[in-house]
Amino acid sequence: MYNGPQQITNIIIIALVLLLLMSAAIVIFFYLSRKRIVKTQLEKANLEIAHQKEMLQATIIVQEEERKRIAQDLHDAISSKLNIVSLNANMLSESGIPSEETNKIADSILQVTATVLESSRQIAHDLLPPTLEKFGLKAALEELCEEVSESGTFKVTYELADTQNTLTSSKALHLFRIAQELFSNSLKYSKATSLSLSLQANENIISLHYKDDGKGFDLSEAKKAKGLGMLGIENRVQILEATYSIETSPGKGMAVLVSVPVN
Repeated sequence: MYNGPQQITNIIIIALVLLLLMSAAIVIFFYLSRKRIVKTQLEKANLEIAHQKEMLQATIIVQEEERKRIAQDLHDAISSKLNIVSLNANMLSESGIPSEETNKIADSILQVTATVLESSRQIAHDLLPPTLEKFGLKAALEELCEEVSESGTFKVTYELADTQNTLTSSKALHLFRIAQELFSNSLKYSKATSLSLSLQANENIISLHYKDDGKGFDLSEAKKAKGLGMLGIENRVQILEATYSIETSPGKGMAVLVSVPVN
């Protein structure tokens, strides 16, 4: 016998059960999705923290190496020579020295003093290039290119835009140091014959583009090794909030592009 009300009740109960199951499935789905999202965000945050730690460590290493270099320069170029001046001055204070010997000692002191002055000027120049401070990044990079060219080992070409009113002095210094490090790496390792540098400026981006025609290297291996030069460059790129790309392979030279966003 057909029981209409009972059948309707069963249908309603089944519908409610299905609705509850669907609701539970939706809740579980969103819970698992949220859990995955949180896990992904946590992994991303951990990677960022690890990267920040790596950059901080790189900064400390580079700073320590720079301090060692400066200390070594001061010892080699100044302290040792001042010891010679001190010895010569003590000799002059002795009585009974012939005038001819006195003149020789005085000449020696003058020569050593001139060398010390030049060395101290060079150390100060390396710490903060006066051209950069007085005339801006373009002039400082021109001077850097000319210094490398004067060595006679490389053909250096450059095309530099004026960024005097675009970059802060701090950002200009970081870009200069990046270019300086790139030249230094090429001089030490690349066996290149020609180097090129360009600095381009528009409303939103300052781009530093560097190339050499040297022996190149395996980029994946270089990233694993991460010498002080590369660490220093990457650290400065991070400070500049810039983007950084490098193209190289064995026998293919090297091209580096640093793009700095500006307001």
